[in-house]
Amino acid sequence: MNSPQASIQEITNSKNLLLLVTLRWLAVIGQIVAITISTAWLDIPLPVWHMVSVLGFLIALNVITLYRYSSGAIITNAELFLDLLLDVATLTVQLHLSGGATNPFVTLFLLQAVLAAVLLQTWSTWTIVAITGGCFIWLTTSYNEIGFSTPEGASAHSRLFDLHIYGMFVCFLLAAVLLVLFVTRINRNLRDQDLRLAELRQQSAEEGHIVRMGLLASGAAHELGTPLATLSVILNDWEHMPTLCADEELTMEIAEMQTQLNRCKTIVSGILRSSGEERSEHSERTSIVSFIDSVVDDWEDSRNPVRFEYTNRLHVDFTIASDVLLQQVLFNVLDNALEASPAWVGIDISRNVEMLSIAVRDAGPGFAPDMLAEFGKPYRSTKQKPGSGLGLFLVVNVLRKLGGQATAANVPNGGAIVELRLPIAALAVETHHAG
Repeated sequence: MNSPQASIQEITNSKNLLLLVTLRWLAVIGQIVAITISTAWLDIPLPVWHMVSVLGFLIALNVITLYRYSSGAIITNAELFLDLLLDVATLTVQLHLSGGATNPFVTLFLLQAVLAAVLLQTWSTWTIVAITGGCFIWLTTSYNEIGFSTPEGASAHSRLFDLHIYGMFVCFLLAAVLLVLFVTRINRNLRDQDLRLAELRQQSAEEGHIVRMGLLASGAAHELGTPLATLSVILNDWEHMPTLCADEELTMEIAEMQTQLNRCKTIVSGILRSSGEERSEHSERTSIVSFIDSVVDDWEDSRNPVRFEYTNRLHVDFTIASDVLLQQVLFNVLDNALEASPAWVGIDISRNVEMLSIAVRDAGPGFAPDMLAEFGKPYRSTKQKPGSGLGLFLVVNVLRKLGGQATAANVPNGGAIVELRLPIAALAVETHHAG
């Protein structure tokens, strides 16, 4: 399996191959114009049919290249090298048929060398340079001499020299414009490649951060197991001690402590159950509507918000495997909304084509501009607490693992909205369509 870096290089090669195709079409059009002007206007005899056959080869090569690109084939450095080599070969043949090294367009060899330097690996570039140099030398001795069909002595020679100068100027402009256009585009492709690589490195670092956090959470859960068990034993003993049972208020407090201790045990068990397991492993099948209803009910019962609005717009239910991670994601987003807006929190569930949308709204002050710009980055938080900013970071990364995404925005009339979008295919075990 190819590494992400290799895949990005292949994408860049594909883009660069399209640039070569574009350049080849321009070469075909330019050569047709040059042959037409030379024969029809300047009355210079050229082996037109031979030159047209070379143009036919270029057109066929472009068609094959476009087919290769559209088929999704992997474009390698070797293929780009072969394409440039064929371009050099066709240019050499055309120059051989139209004056060889005396043709001002011989300087287009330099354009091929520059493109090779930008597109190819080092060994390929130097090979193109050596081949173009060899072709130039060969064209100084082997070529089809051109001239006017009705020679006029010194006047014809002077006219040919003038045309050579004009041709050099046209060639200079053509090469300069093409170099600026195509090298700029190639550099843009390279910048896109570097940006994508930087994003992959950032993503890898964030995923490594998650792994370390998971290991830390799992280790902490294991360590907490023993003291929690000890506290449970002590509380059980207290519940059966006559002296303590005689105090009704103390008995109620012990019962409350036992309830909170059991809750701690449940949380620790959830951490241990979810750490190191694949998603949906040892999970029960349920429907998406039942799952979200259950998660929302659990959250509302445990948090007791002042005002809570829950809207479920799913008209077609489907079966999923209940997922602890997804439950934690929803709890996290709802907790953040409640902290920003204790008076009101709303959640809206809907389906857009093949995506499940979960929108959590609040009536708080909204996100600061810098928070929106770095939404989902670790330790980006307005809370002055150790470890703050990890909640949304985990939300973004869990959704990314499932093929979804999380976005945040401020609402114009006040408050904020965090939307979680998940592909149905990543959740559904089997889809039930309404009859």
